[in-house]
Amino acid sequence: MNLKYSKCLGLAAVLYFTANYSAQQRVSDTTSKEKVIEEVVVIGYGTQKKSNVTGAIASIKASDIENIPAGKPEQVLQGRAAGVSVVTNSGQPGAAATVRVRGITSFGAGSNSPLWVVDGIVVDNIGWLNQSDIESIEVLKDGASSAIYGVSAAKGVILVTTKKGKKGKLGLSYNGFYGFGNAAKKLDLLNATEYATIINEAFSNDGKPIRYADPSKFGKGTDWQDTIFGTGEKSNHEVSINGGNEKSTYYASFGYFDQTGIVMSDISYYKRLNARLNSTHKVTDWLTVGQTFAYTHTKSQGISANEEYGGPLASAVNLDPTTPVVVKDWSMVDPSGYTNQYIIRDPNGNPYGISQYVNQEMTNPRAFRYIQQGNYSWSDDLVANVFAELKLHKSLTFKTSLNGKKSYWGSRSFMPKYYLSPNYSNTGFNSLNKVDENKFEWSMENTLNYQNRFGDHNLNVLVGQGVYRYNISGGTSLTYTNLPIDNWQDASFNFNIPQDDITATGWDGIQTRKASYFGRIIYDYADKYLFTGTIRRDGSSKFATKEHWGTFPSMSIGWNVNKENFWPENKVVNNLKLRGGYGVLGNDEMENFRFASFMVSGSNYTNAGNNIIIGYAPSTMENPNLKWEETSQLNIAADLKLFNNFTLTADWYKKKTTDILRQINIPGYVGVPNLPWSNVGDMENSGLELELGYKKNWNDFGISVNGNFATIKNKVLRLEDDIDYFNLASFQTMGAVSRVQVGQPYGSFYGYTYSGVFQNQAQVDSYVNSNGEKLLSSAKPGDFIWQDSNGDGKIDDNDKVNLGSSIPKYTFGLTVNLNYKNFDFMAFAQGQAGNKIFQGLRRLDMLDANYQTKILDRWTGEGSTNDNPRVTRDDSNHNYSWMSNYYLQKGDYVRLKIIQLGYTIPQDVTTRFGMSKVRLYITGENVFTFTKYTGYDPEIAGRNNSEQDIIGVDRAYYPQARTFLIGANIQF
Repeated sequence: MNLKYSKCLGLAAVLYFTANYSAQQRVSDTTSKEKVIEEVVVIGYGTQKKSNVTGAIASIKASDIENIPAGKPEQVLQGRAAGVSVVTNSGQPGAAATVRVRGITSFGAGSNSPLWVVDGIVVDNIGWLNQSDIESIEVLKDGASSAIYGVSAAKGVILVTTKKGKKGKLGLSYNGFYGFGNAAKKLDLLNATEYATIINEAFSNDGKPIRYADPSKFGKGTDWQDTIFGTGEKSNHEVSINGGNEKSTYYASFGYFDQTGIVMSDISYYKRLNARLNSTHKVTDWLTVGQTFAYTHTKSQGISANEEYGGPLASAVNLDPTTPVVVKDWSMVDPSGYTNQYIIRDPNGNPYGISQYVNQEMTNPRAFRYIQQGNYSWSDDLVANVFAELKLHKSLTFKTSLNGKKSYWGSRSFMPKYYLSPNYSNTGFNSLNKVDENKFEWSMENTLNYQNRFGDHNLNVLVGQGVYRYNISGGTSLTYTNLPIDNWQDASFNFNIPQDDITATGWDGIQTRKASYFGRIIYDYADKYLFTGTIRRDGSSKFATKEHWGTFPSMSIGWNVNKENFWPENKVVNNLKLRGGYGVLGNDEMENFRFASFMVSGSNYTNAGNNIIIGYAPSTMENPNLKWEETSQLNIAADLKLFNNFTLTADWYKKKTTDILRQINIPGYVGVPNLPWSNVGDMENSGLELELGYKKNWNDFGISVNGNFATIKNKVLRLEDDIDYFNLASFQTMGAVSRVQVGQPYGSFYGYTYSGVFQNQAQVDSYVNSNGEKLLSSAKPGDFIWQDSNGDGKIDDNDKVNLGSSIPKYTFGLTVNLNYKNFDFMAFAQGQAGNKIFQGLRRLDMLDANYQTKILDRWTGEGSTNDNPRVTRDDSNHNYSWMSNYYLQKGDYVRLKIIQLGYTIPQDVTTRFGMSKVRLYITGENVFTFTKYTGYDPEIAGRNNSEQDIIGVDRAYYPQARTFLIGANIQF
């Protein structure tokens, strides 16, 4: 049997080299001459036959994602790989996704995002890629697979391989789509009459005069959601060319993506323009050189997403429906609230409505839009590498690569004079601001690879060395005030204004340096007994001298049982592979020099003459013993092929992170402004991952079904020696709603538990402790019955308990592909279960904020309900102001993410016009979502991804759009 391997078209960059995805073709020497395709997957610094892979690697090919019209390439991972969680940060155009591989790995240093490697180049994300440029995506999930990347791989590795040129005639292709979307759901909010009735009732329940004499006069009033939601558009155009000959091949692509949001689309948009060139040149039989180059430009504007303190979404939820959008009938408002000269008016000169009762950051969305016009953020990214590969011997190859990434980004904003409410105004001066930042990162790697077969022994040995430089960065900010203009169109830095009206600042980043040495042995005997051993030694400038270096080993083994002589040929279990592995990985994701204490200014004092002397003091306490955070992972798995058409993969893993890097609490009397860093904390994740596939063809009909299911169990094992927990997410005046606690999942919700509603005064009086004392002395009929959870005879902070986890216990996905002759159909669904969502849509500090219609089921008298308390403004029993299970809802959902119908025009028609393929399709995105959650969207990421990895806190989440598109794939 001869094995012919397709040549890897070069690449390698920044930290890592990854080989090009290819297919290996095995041709039997029997008379049938059948060709069997042996699938190859990308691993760190190379490729490997899938049948011989011993680690946990999920592989997604171009054919799996090329027809998915995602706005960000990372979103195509959602629901397609067991153990890989993808939560969209918001439905806002250009919003990235929060990606987690086998859960949350750390809660101290850095984020929990995996390492992204594109053609060997380490990048922050892949949002800048053309989706059509992707050849394959491999997710290295376990320690054994990821260990070759050492310190950067503790949170998983995602390898992206882009398409390369093919020898032959020039090929030209076009992929494009256009579509529109709307909000799939609106909240059920009170109309004006219902709102006035509830407000009156709250006053009455507190023994105060009612506010509205005749609630019915308001009618339905204003539905503020109608002022923000509209139709968003999405379009994408990608063109690529490729070709080459025996000596050189090339691949070039160009793309343009444009999307407007469903929430105030004129100030919610994302535009992306990108270009790519990959080429490989065989200079001699022993020397091959090549390069990759990618450029991306983006421009975007967004609103506050999942943020309760202002912005159109939060305002639409909280503003009272008795306030008009535009004031036309002055009898319905208080004219004294509209005297300021900077009030925003509509094109007809009518002022936009200002709520008399709901102020602070809540503003009329139509007026808010005016002050946001012309503001935007932008970025330019250039990513490139060059490499040379020398064939020193038929079995020995040396490769060197130089890689770099240069990024520029910034923003521009104009603030006019305005008056939106008594608490939200700028009547002093206008201002124009721009921020420009840049960053350069580079690396150089050298690898030596030996590969040979000795009879039934197959050996692959890799050794390598690399140097890396990160965060060579800086930036400037410039602000002009008191410009002689009144609109953003005329705003310019060309105005000659006094120096006192100009403010400028600048900064430089602190460079991070790393060096690495790594090696790997891959061995198999007769394709039956498999072994992979890896070791990497990393040095980082982030630690003190004696802790600079960390060593990260791994080992994995496998057994292709079906290749044994004793394995009986059968039609049930066609293939069986058992595998297992263990690896140790590192993490140094913290800012530089956290082990040291620097002298900083600010500790000023006065001398005997009362003169201010600039004083200096230590910034924090030093810790020269600060060391690497480590994650070890055990993986045990089996891969099966059943009944010739089914494939099943099952992985069980246990991942433990120790010596977590985080800041520790110290007493205030120590006198340093910054908390010191230390290695405190351990955490564990474990779970089961299942992937099941089925594929079969019958003449003109074919079917392919792929499903995955994963469980995860997270537990915090250790914190600082003297603490059992620390608080995490907080919510308005309520304070902390979640915490990190030993023995519980990370970010568990924590608060009080109610067991019903007091129906009458007798129940209130009889709720006593063993001494006959009332447990809730301020309670009245209609208030919550708070549980005395610890049984100490009183209700206080000690009665708070864990109320559930924000981390889903189960995630799943299902993809169905059907084809009949020239028609194809795809349906993709995904979801999660076993988690809780904190619904914090209403501002607690605004007593007049609107309510969802759930409040109509409030307690109104004995027997009316045992689930919802009475309405009150005093809230003496803390029905609404305490964190409790009242605010938590199940986060389970199943979403029909994509449904698509396509038709490929027959070739005898397309060839007449010089085209080899023309496929037309229609697609629906986020078509249906099955959930009991009452907010906009059950897929809730963190607030602007700023609270580390807290998901499931809904503060006015920007919902994902239900979108319908038409598109075309054309090849020449």
